[in-house]
Amino acid sequence: MPRCFIPLMLCLLTVGPGTATTYGQTEDNPDPVLEWNQVFIDTLIATNTANSSSQRLGAILHTAIFDAFNSIERRYTPIFVHSAAPNGASRRAAVVAAAYTVLVKLFPAREPQLTPLYTTSLAALSDDGQDGGESRERGIKWGTHVGQAVFESRKNDGFSGPPPLPSPFFGGTALGQWRMTSNCNTAVGMTAQTLAFTDMFVLDTNRQFQPPPPRTLADDTYVTDFNAVKALGRSTGSSRTPDQTALAPFWEGNASVHWNQAANQIARANRLSMSDSNRLLAVLNLAMADTAFTIWRAKRDYGELVTEVTWRPWTAILLADTDGIGATAPDPDWRPLVTTPCHPEYPAGHPGLNGAAATVLRRHFADAQTFTLTTRLMVSGQLVDLPPRTYESISQARADGNDARVWGGMHYPSTVEISDGVGSEIADYVDANAMRPIRGN
Repeated sequence: MPRCFIPLMLCLLTVGPGTATTYGQTEDNPDPVLEWNQVFIDTLIATNTANSSSQRLGAILHTAIFDAFNSIERRYTPIFVHSAAPNGASRRAAVVAAAYTVLVKLFPAREPQLTPLYTTSLAALSDDGQDGGESRERGIKWGTHVGQAVFESRKNDGFSGPPPLPSPFFGGTALGQWRMTSNCNTAVGMTAQTLAFTDMFVLDTNRQFQPPPPRTLADDTYVTDFNAVKALGRSTGSSRTPDQTALAPFWEGNASVHWNQAANQIARANRLSMSDSNRLLAVLNLAMADTAFTIWRAKRDYGELVTEVTWRPWTAILLADTDGIGATAPDPDWRPLVTTPCHPEYPAGHPGLNGAAATVLRRHFADAQTFTLTTRLMVSGQLVDLPPRTYESISQARADGNDARVWGGMHYPSTVEISDGVGSEIADYVDANAMRPIRGN
């Protein structure tokens, strides 16, 4: 039977004789990159970590894992740690130690749960030459060093401190400008604003792939957007199908959970080597993080401009009698299916992340893949696990995740399309420019 050292949705794959050092995961040859990526997923779920925090955390973790492994293998250019590992260090032990070191620092309250997993993971490793290293202890020491170095490098990256002035931003009252909806307050409005001021992982700046300004009120696209979300996104009386109604809250879940689940399962099913899994998950999480920072920079830039249309559909529909457009009609009783987020509508966070993650996966795999996603949400003050969703293609998951923003009444269709494109461009850039093969490999 496959061996599972932690409760996983999918057990570890076994492969045929003679392939133990080629494929990523067998009972006698576990792939700690995938195992500790799953620990990260489980930790996000157990702690109900906000989506707005998760992409940065995933990028920190997989920078440490990638550099700890790669500095021994020396197959790719490094992300952060450029020094070589000590001779004879175990790659697997380095990965386990780097992952554990970072996760304990990022989630200190979870140390009682993480430490037994660390002990069990290390106990499963052999300390011989098949791993390209002769010393498990050297690998542990090196992985710990890399994990600490990466964590320290991000302690003052702008995410935890107050945003630079002018700050904070709570919207305005100009026609079309974002304003807080009735479910918001200033405390909620502050959530995740520091993403706009957080240091990038791969991109040069957070405006390198900034989207163009949103459509104006005078643009025909705005009328199309308005009427589409007005019909589809209302909480009652919508033209949605029952399945679309269920998908809207499902895809409100944590994007890092969803796309790491997909990547982990696809990597296992395709029997990636540990080296390939390592790079895949690093590209995925770094691309998602830089996309999140880019989207938030643009939210802040455009939201502060009184000339740009960044108000949410809820606001637009309630105030449609003030917009000067004959083709838009107000509805004082309109409410969105999913709670409207407390920040500018344009551009859109989840679609940007969907575009980034799906593009990474499609650059490495055929579209036809089978994977199962889960969502845990806070509903009426209680955490609820929604029914899981199994997908048979990357593109269908991407489409559902994007359409869900309109079905939920949170975003306009054109915003979704543009934001997905931003994430896709960033993913292409990260995959093409970071962690490049070293000549001869």
